[in-house]
Amino acid sequence: DKAPLSKSLLLVPSAISILLTLLFQHYQKFFTYNLQAVKEDFQIWRLVCGRTICLDLKDTFCSSLLIYNFRIFERRYGSRKFSSFLLGAWMLSALFDLLLVEITQYIFGITINSLPSGFLGPVFALFVPFYSSIPRVQVTQVLGHFSITNKSLVYILGLQLLTSGSYIWILALSGLLSGICYNSSILKVHRILCVPRWVAKIFSWTLEPVFSSAEPTNEVRVGMGATVDIQRQQRMELLDRQIMMSQVAQMRRQRQQQGGMINWNRLFPPLRHRHNANYQDHRPSEQGIPPPTEVSEEQVARLMEMGFSRGDALEALRASNNDLNVATNFLLQH
Repeated sequence: DKAPLSKSLLLVPSAISILLTLLFQHYQKFFTYNLQAVKEDFQIWRLVCGRTICLDLKDTFCSSLLIYNFRIFERRYGSRKFSSFLLGAWMLSALFDLLLVEITQYIFGITINSLPSGFLGPVFALFVPFYSSIPRVQVTQVLGHFSITNKSLVYILGLQLLTSGSYIWILALSGLLSGICYNSSILKVHRILCVPRWVAKIFSWTLEPVFSSAEPTNEVRVGMGATVDIQRQQRMELLDRQIMMSQVAQMRRQRQQQGGMINWNRLFPPLRHRHNANYQDHRPSEQGIPPPTEVSEEQVARLMEMGFSRGDALEALRASNNDLNVATNFLLQH
């Protein structure tokens, strides 16, 4: 939704790459990123073909997943500004490719005649705004020390793409440099390399109806998530909590049907007023209080996930002899 350019970049180059790999392999030579032909024979068309379509299906898969995750920028900035960023990053990364190849040959004596093909420079350039503007939300922890966030999968995909070829590090470095130059407004690049307004209107009239998608009507935004993915994660957490609450309510009804209405106030002291002075005056003496029951931390965590405080969860579990259902029913009714 609201990302027709990302959808077109996801579908069209991927389809052409698959067709070239499976059916039209004899046409792959026209899409190789041959720097020697560009520099010596001035075949500028190879820049367009070689820096648009991937000839390796692994690169196609990884770059498509990254474009899918980076669609958030088109939703945030609009299609025209997003396309301007891609155009500027594409042109700057082409220049940086040539410079890095010359620097590598001058320093290390390595002659590089061709680079991996595909829309890789702008994809790596999108990591710059992704790192600086997308909030980092922790999802879980591995071994208690390594944090897994909502951005970890994107970085893993970028690392996989980076290690897929021998000279792809040149494309990655040129893409990052172009993203930094465009995102930091060095030399006013964002004003020079931008899509004109009339071109954006033409594409919005012709191509946007083909690749646009209707806004999903069965999804309701929940919370204050900064992105659609975070909002969906919040929605799933809310749904899990509602399912848990409905299961607890069902167990409570079954218990009431079997044994009648349970007087919880008779079984437990009121937890909400445990700090009340009147209640403290009527407490039994410490000599008549049995030793506290050991409470399972896992059951305490489950009650806290349902929204109860740790103190209420501990007292309810101790009073119910670690019966999670009884403790939950009491906390829901009080």
